[in-house]
Amino acid sequence: MDGEGGSSGLVKSAAVKLSEMSERTKQLGTAIKDPHQQRRIILVIVCVALLLDNMLYMVIVPIIPDYLVELESQQAEHVHVVMHPNSSANSTSQDKSNKDNLDVQIGVLFASKAILQLLVNPLSGTFIDRVGYDIPLLIGLSVMFVSTCIFAVGENYATLFVARSLQGLGSAFADTSGIAMIADKYTEESERSRALGIALAFISFGSLVAPPFGGFLYEFAGKKVPFIVLACICLADGVLVLTVIKPFSNRTRENMPVGTPIYRLMVDPYIAVVAGALTVCNIPLAFLEPTIANWMETTMHSSQWEMGITWLPAFFPHVLGVYITVKLAAKHPHLQWFYGALGMVIIGASSCTVPACKTFGQLIAPLCGICFGIALVDTALLPTLAFLVDVRHTSVYGSVYAIADISYSVAYAMGPIVAGQIVHNLGFVQLNLGMGLVNVLYAPTLLLLRNVCQMKPSYSERDNLLEEAPQGLYDTIKMEERRAKKKGYSSAGNCLSVDENGFDTFKAQRSLSEESSGPENT
Repeated sequence: MDGEGGSSGLVKSAAVKLSEMSERTKQLGTAIKDPHQQRRIILVIVCVALLLDNMLYMVIVPIIPDYLVELESQQAEHVHVVMHPNSSANSTSQDKSNKDNLDVQIGVLFASKAILQLLVNPLSGTFIDRVGYDIPLLIGLSVMFVSTCIFAVGENYATLFVARSLQGLGSAFADTSGIAMIADKYTEESERSRALGIALAFISFGSLVAPPFGGFLYEFAGKKVPFIVLACICLADGVLVLTVIKPFSNRTRENMPVGTPIYRLMVDPYIAVVAGALTVCNIPLAFLEPTIANWMETTMHSSQWEMGITWLPAFFPHVLGVYITVKLAAKHPHLQWFYGALGMVIIGASSCTVPACKTFGQLIAPLCGICFGIALVDTALLPTLAFLVDVRHTSVYGSVYAIADISYSVAYAMGPIVAGQIVHNLGFVQLNLGMGLVNVLYAPTLLLLRNVCQMKPSYSERDNLLEEAPQGLYDTIKMEERRAKKKGYSSAGNCLSVDENGFDTFKAQRSLSEESSGPENT
């Protein structure tokens, strides 16, 4: 009897646990179906993808150069023993030649990711506009997973070069579709700024934490472990995409609005000004990352740990800059251009003061200033790109954020290759003064954006957003269908054309729409 009672108690306990698990599963399913909860989960998924991409971008900084030097020394020793077993002549000059050649190889390896990303982005932006944001995000994560695995097992330069280039291919899809998905899901300007600010904080965290993370694991666990950890996180994020976003679920795509072609967005003067600012403000960071370690070693005799954590303190002012800009944008959205211009001036001033630093403690201040300024520029101008697309083009964001990704890629493609040549030919001081001057001189260009906030989206889009909760890209589909039913409306685009000041065409077309829809409403 005791045995039967005990077994029945176990059965009841198991039944209760199964019931609790079932209830939690139902709650999770309900949360996923709720639009507001779903977009929060999507924000987490995208932020993890951006974190991974930037960690993989920077984690190789303390690993790959040391690993390649070790490989090069082993190969050189083997060749020297085979060809010259009893000779040591000209070893010094040959070592110098090998070091110069290795520096070039490392620079090309670092830049290959941004170069391929730069080449693929025009295609990935168009692809995202055609098929939506979810499938490209999954493609990007899959390619990044393969790239990370190749990094883990790669044992020669050619394999590592392939892995780095593949990462650029994955980033062109994952980064662009992820940022575009955030802009699409968060249609209110204040919410969009906050969501993009969170994404930027994850990007900063990944870039600045990855070098010490990679260096620590490489030192104590070997080359494979950092990449295996990142590959596992990438795999988990891909599973979340499949289970939450469900990119392959049956959805009608024939009515999806066609986004504005990327070449038309590139010649839009407002978008061009924003893209130029994103490139210029990231040049100091992209050019200092491959050159500042050698300068610290030669001028202030810094230790390895100081060079390893050079950029880590800058994470905190970057997050502070994101927070301040989001708060200011919510209160004074018409000053987005000013926040960006102020950020560029701070970047320029900070860049010019870097060569004057004599100790590691002094160096932290201008580097924090650079990252704080970048946070102001990025947080102010990335939401501005989505707003410009809303009011001047079709509200599909793949191509416009491909342009933003191209802007970043230009800076980071030139950095590892061009910066070293400038330091070699002109000097580290001239490099920093030039970067600072370019940022300060470009800042007044953002005055061209001062009237952007006065531009208005089309009447039908505002009417749609007022009547229904925003659903992102599929709101745009509904809007196209509703527009086709209204008299006097053209279905050629998602947004009315806006003239140079953003007023006349909008007012004329709105009055025409109100007159034509008046009899229907009565």
